[in-house]
Amino acid sequence: MEIRKLDQMFDVLGTRAKKRLVAAWAIDAHTIMAVSEAVKMGIIEGILVGDEQKIKAVCREHGIDAGTIRIVHCDNDIAAAAMAVDLINKGEGDFLMKGLLSTDRYMRAILNKEKGLMDPGAILSHVTVAEPNNYHKLLIFGDVAIIPLPDLAQKVAITNYLIKTAHFLGIDNPKVGLLAASEQTLPKIPSCADAAIISKMAQRGQIKGATIEGPLGMDLIIDKESAHIKGMKSAVCGDADCILFPNIEAGNTFYKTIVKLLKSELCAVVMGARVPCVLTSRGDSERSKLYSIALAAMLAFKS
Repeated sequence: MEIRKLDQMFDVLGTRAKKRLVAAWAIDAHTIMAVSEAVKMGIIEGILVGDEQKIKAVCREHGIDAGTIRIVHCDNDIAAAAMAVDLINKGEGDFLMKGLLSTDRYMRAILNKEKGLMDPGAILSHVTVAEPNNYHKLLIFGDVAIIPLPDLAQKVAITNYLIKTAHFLGIDNPKVGLLAASEQTLPKIPSCADAAIISKMAQRGQIKGATIEGPLGMDLIIDKESAHIKGMKSAVCGDADCILFPNIEAGNTFYKTIVKLLKSELCAVVMGARVPCVLTSRGDSERSKLYSIALAAMLAFKS
């Protein structure tokens, strides 16, 4: 089943065994309410790591049955992040979620060389799945939050994460647009040169499972009329499933634009660790947090 709306993830997960979420320093209402809603929908089992009294107080305030969620007591955020990661490593959880601790402390626990969730040589990246109000299907894109200026190897890794996410959403042959300032191969512009190399790698089978085209401007990636006017003939143009951004400024600006201007819903995870890791923005809606939980649960199933 190809998922074309974010709500459809709930339908798919409802037919599968429940994955176990572990939320680090989950003492805030937004996190607890999102986890509680996912548990109530029957799509996950929830584990909240944090101050037990604070968690139960939030549950009482919002009418949440604390008995439906496992609570693991911990009295500070750094220790809670380490404990959450440890639960994953012990096999007691299937994916991780950030609560009310800073992104830096959350990522530090994931990246810990001795007790974290990273395999040697792995590359962490942030993948977003959005449902833009004026586009005909979901858009999967990255990186908007972790790698400021990805080099060629990191761009290849991000591209593979986008493709993997698309496959988990039922898109057998996703169309990937490699964003650059111009559709011309201009050696002096790194985004253009890297996109041309990645396209050639895909043509030669070094990147599999997708149709990849680049360099492309944003107009060509999302608008068929622009491609027709410019004489660009590609299956990707105007019908992209995925977008690879050349740097964090481009990706983050796009992310915030579709949320704040277009009022679009989205979800996001960190990929590259041994398990999916939910990393939502403080400005994300509760619905987006719920969608992020669902996406991570989808990705927690092994292909």
